[in-house]
Amino acid sequence: MTTPRLRIATRGSALAQWQAQHVAQLLRGGAGGRAIEIELVVIETTADRRLDISIEQMGGKGVFVKEIQEAVLDGRADLAVHSAKDLPSVTVDGLVLASITERADPRDVLVGARYDALASGAHIATGAQRRRAQLAFHRPDLRFSDLRGNIATRLAKSSSYDAIVMAKAALDRLEPQLRASATMPEIVDVLDPAVMTPQVGQGALAIECRTRSDDVVQRLVAIEHGPSRRAVDAERAFLAELGGDCTLPAGAFATLVGDDIQITGVLCAPAQPMLVKETRRGKDPQLVGRLVARNLVEALGDSWVR
Repeated sequence: MTTPRLRIATRGSALAQWQAQHVAQLLRGGAGGRAIEIELVVIETTADRRLDISIEQMGGKGVFVKEIQEAVLDGRADLAVHSAKDLPSVTVDGLVLASITERADPRDVLVGARYDALASGAHIATGAQRRRAQLAFHRPDLRFSDLRGNIATRLAKSSSYDAIVMAKAALDRLEPQLRASATMPEIVDVLDPAVMTPQVGQGALAIECRTRSDDVVQRLVAIEHGPSRRAVDAERAFLAELGGDCTLPAGAFATLVGDDIQITGVLCAPAQPMLVKETRRGKDPQLVGRLVARNLVEALGDSWVR
């Protein structure tokens, strides 16, 4: 009997490969002891190569996932593993978002300084409009610079700034490697979601495959974490209502409260230090996520110009 074989498309960074290997382990565990062969198909994306320009200049939507998705669509791979925060809210034709695995800590961290100890006029580096806009709202004295690259690249550049902002899940996943190479930062301050609402899907892994790959879909459904899926679905509905772009100055964080979904959404005016936030609960992740987004757009009024 032929051993089943699955090819996982992934970016080439240490974090992306950790995530792909994690999914591979889940798939092996979900095979019920039966042998399964798994191969990583590493794709170098334009976004990984072009660190000299911003995500917005590259087109924003899907810059970290488009070429990974193409590898699945053209048959070079059977499935793609993404950081859920990098996915636009609308799934491309021919693919299905088959699985969300158990979510890691979705919060952001400040590396290099503690938030409460930041001096007036401190210099902060981040490549995300969402992070910059929220920090600027709470601390209009701060100065900002753009910073892109993989985890190692950003940590290597962190000494040029008073602090940089990163995802806690990324540091947690790579902590053994970072400690082994003596590059784990000494100061990592977890930012309260009241100060920094996370990106949609942050901390979660999203796995796509071809729509008609029934066997692959079944294997991916078997490793899905239901509560994480409901939370991420609510956040992605919030993003879809705003226009589907993961580079927007917006964030959302959903949790389960009993049988309900509770979601907090934040939306920042692009050109001024104005921020609106709303928390709402409901049964339907799609409905509650979209309702929060509509209410925030209405609250910003003419200040919300994409």
